[in-house]
Amino acid sequence: MYNGIGLPTPRGSGTNGYVQRNLSAVRHKKERTDYKSEEELRKLESSLVKKPNQEILDHERKRKVELKCLELAELMEEQGYAEGEIQEKVATFRLMLLEKDVALGKEGEQQPEQKPAQWLIAPRAHP
Repeated sequence: MYNGIGLPTPRGSGTNGYVQRNLSAVRHKKERTDYKSEEELRKLESSLVKKPNQEILDHERKRKVELKCLELAELMEEQGYAEGEIQEKVATFRLMLLEKDVALGKEGEQQPEQKPAQWLIAPRAHP
């Protein structure tokens, strides 16, 4: 035995008593803290704040337009309009909404929710 490590005697152990160091053991070293300068901190903060993906914003706008068109189509169906007339009105309503969206410049400003344009639907007297 050497410094309290190993067998007291190699007799009967099937080894020669030679003690080796375990090289596969992971030793934890104390990490040195590397403080960043103010400029590096500003760069890191700016990389954390990302601009929204324009394609996703465009897709969301198109979904809102289609939702309004669907609401208009359902409203017209409830009022008893013919299928061809509904498709025609919905197509003009969709074009109007898309032109309005382009006119805003796609600035990403949130507009308050509006109901489908009631002025596109002429009141109809049922016989």
